[in-house]
This record gives sequence, structure tokens and C-alpha cells, in this order.
Amino acid sequence: MDADTGSTDELESAWTIFAEVRSRLFGIAYRMLGSVIEAEDIVQETWVRWQTCDRSLVRNAPAFLATTATRLAINVGQSARVRRETYVGPWLPEPVDTSADPELGALHGEALEFAVLLILEKLSPTERAAYVLRQAFDYPYEQIAEIIQQTEANARQLVSRARKRLAEEKRAEVSVSEQRQLLEAFLAAARTGNLAALEALFAADVVSYSDGGGKVRASKFPVVGRERVAKYYRAFASRFWVGVDTQLFMANGRPSARLAQDGVVFAVVTLTASADGIDRLLWTMNPDKLSGVTRVGG
Repeated sequence: MDADTGSTDELESAWTIFAEVRSRLFGIAYRMLGSVIEAEDIVQETWVRWQTCDRSLVRNAPAFLATTATRLAINVGQSARVRRETYVGPWLPEPVDTSADPELGALHGEALEFAVLLILEKLSPTERAAYVLRQAFDYPYEQIAEIIQQTEANARQLVSRARKRLAEEKRAEVSVSEQRQLLEAFLAAARTGNLAALEALFAADVVSYSDGGGKVRASKFPVVGRERVAKYYRAFASRFWVGVDTQLFMANGRPSARLAQDGVVFAVVTLTASADGIDRLLWTMNPDKLSGVTRVGG
């Protein structure tokens, strides 16, 4: 059923309603997919459906829009899981600059950090949707059940299962200020190839991931262990860092760094750390994944 989409006043009204929840729709889709590009596509498709539906029949516009975006994201998530099985090298979530919107339209900053997004990748798209809607956006279970087209009891079970998975796998992280200090120390040590300084920063089981997606030169396998990771960074320090400028910023709610040459961002590095030191180094180098963080110096 189509509304009178030719009416300027109606379209302006529709856009005003949509614009009020746009950041929330993006936040839902991004948390479910780990991709800025795919989340933006979901938001655009949601707008098209809102623009062309019979809006006079919609009793709760924000609920309609959230339901549409979530169901679209579930469908995309199902196909994305298949595509990622053939992804070249480690797959990492696409970083997003959260300097302006620390929680991406959510009530809480849940399911935004890289560590959480990586764990959520192990869930089904429907499980992920239920968790995101509850933990990040505080939707009531009754509404979550309606959105994911399951019973309220099932919705509660999905969220409970996701919480349990996160509790089992997520380490207790250091504070934001401590992470910033560790990131700065790591960048300084990596730039000079200081082996002792690198080893002192790392946990014994540290892992370095590089996501080049087959588009740029990057390690196709994770590098594991304090000594091996430290030697890995020392090995290419003299070549990699020539002419590279770094800028700290907030990506996914945590301190990260843009790396640029001649003003062009070619990588984003972030890390996770516990009381034992840096336990994961995450390098996003696939140029297709840098659209959300390419603003330098703004």
C-alpha cells in the first residue's frame, strides 16, 4: 500500500519522523552486522520502505522503523555469515568513529566495543538482534519478541544465552584512560621496534590480528604469544612506519589510532587489555572498511 508520496508536506513529515530515530536505526544495524557500509544500506532501505508504505496505518512510527531495520539486518546477517567463511585472512568489525556519538544512538554503550562485537559474531543473527535490542537499547521483551517474530519466553532465552556467552569469553578490561596509555606506549615501541618495551606491554597470550581482506598486504593469520608478536612488530618497524602519521581518536567507544600517509588513512589500530597487559591488537587495513574513520584532524 502506497502513501501519497508525491505530497511534499507528507514527505517532509515522514523525513522528520525518520530523522529523529536515524541514529538509533544505524546503531542497531551496525551492532548486528559489524559493518558501517551494510548498516548504512539498512538505514537507506528502511527509509525507502517508510517513504513508500501507507503511513496512516502505522500506530507507532519508531517501533515500525526499528522493526524494519532489525529484520533487514537479520536477513543481511544470515548471508554475511556465509560470505565471511571465504574472507581472506582474519575478519574484524568495521571501525566507526564514536567521537561525536559515543553510543551510536543507544541508551547504553553495550555491544559496541570490538571485543564484544567479535564474540557476538559467534551468535546467530536472531540471537544477536535480541541481545542488541535489550542490552543497548533497553527494548522490553514483549517488543523484542514482536520484532524478531518469536515468543517473549524465547526472546528472554536468547538474551540470556548471549549474556552467558559474553560472560564466559569477555575479559575484564582496563579503563579507557589506561587503554589510551597502553595504546600510546605500544605505538611508540612499535615505531622504534623496541623489543623489550613491546614484550613488557603484552600479556603472555597476546594475539595480533590484521584485516586486509585480500585487498592490501597484511598477515593472513593471527600472530600469537608475547615473544612472537613482539618480534613480528620489530621485524617491519624500519619499513612500515616511514612517513606514517598517527592520530588518536575514539572508535567503537575505545581509544584507537588512525594511521595515514600523505593525508590518506590506510589503517586503524585498536587494542584490548586486561590487568595482564595488551591481549589483542586489532588492525583494520582493508580499505573497504575505513569509510567510517577516514576523517583526519577534524
